[in-house]
Order: sequence, then structure tokens, then C-alpha cells
Amino acid sequence: MEATEATGRKSFAKVDEEQINSLLCIDELPQELVANSKKMSYVYTSICAFENSIREFVTQKLLEEKGADWWEQCVPNKVRERAETRKEEEDKIRWHTQRGDNFINYTEFGDLISIMRGDNWEYFEPHIVSLEWAQQIIKALERSRNVIMHSGELSEQDLARIGTLIRDWIRQVGI
Repeated sequence: MEATEATGRKSFAKVDEEQINSLLCIDELPQELVANSKKMSYVYTSICAFENSIREFVTQKLLEEKGADWWEQCVPNKVRERAETRKEEEDKIRWHTQRGDNFINYTEFGDLISIMRGDNWEYFEPHIVSLEWAQQIIKALERSRNVIMHSGELSEQDLARIGTLIRDWIRQVGI
């Protein structure tokens, strides 16, 4: 935090809603669209936190089982190469905040299932029980995630489904 403050950048955690509205010119946008977007921001928050919790789960499990070089040992070549290429591209854009320091932050949501498959499945099976079940949850949530990320709006039925899927995962796997 001190390093961030020393550069003159504010920590986003300290910015209140009024400051965010000002920084992003939210008050100048059509208020009906802002209201709908704010409603969908809860969906984004839920799916984002869920997706990142799975990334942490995969990382922690493979770190425990395979050690520090789990990324090279356990991640399929195609997934690893795509993530490493994304990170390299983001490294070139120094003026913009990056997704993170770890390659797993550069994987797609669905890639997490690919990482759990094959020789790695034995580490996840005690928690997940069925890879197909996990894949269905991630695919359904990814569909909703994509609607939100492309400025769409979900129905109340979609919101209920998202809540049920996340709740089912937490009850089965934990977080």
C-alpha cells in the first residue's frame, strides 16, 4: 500500500462511491442504464469472486501436491501457452494494471476444468467427486459471465440459477 501511495496512485479500496462516480463520469450517463448496470454489478461481483476462488483452489491443491513448479508439470500445454502469451502481451503495456503475477490469472474460466483433468484429477476428486458436474457449473456460470461482460442483463431466473450453482459448489467443495 505504501508503495502505491508513494507513486501517487490511490488504493481503490479507499475510494468511496461518490469518488468512483466522479472518476468514471457515471453521473453523466443515462441513469436508467446506470441503474441496470449497477444491478448486474452484483452478478459480476459474485461470478468474479467465485471464478477467482476456483483459481485459488486449483493453485493451492496443485502447489500442495506437486510443489512450486506445478504450473509446468500440471497445466496442459495449450492452456499454459495461451496464458503465458496473454501475460507477455500484458507485460508490454506497462501503463495499465495487469491481471496478476501468476499465470493462472491469465487462464480462461473453462481452462480450470482442463487443468483438473487427466493426471491431476486424483487431487481434485476427493473434493469435487465428478468432473462433469464441475464442468456443467463452470459452463453455466461462464455463459452468464459472458452476458455480463458484454454489457447484457440477466433475468431474475438467471440470477437464481447463479446463486444455486455457486451455493452447490460451496457445499460440495468449499472455498
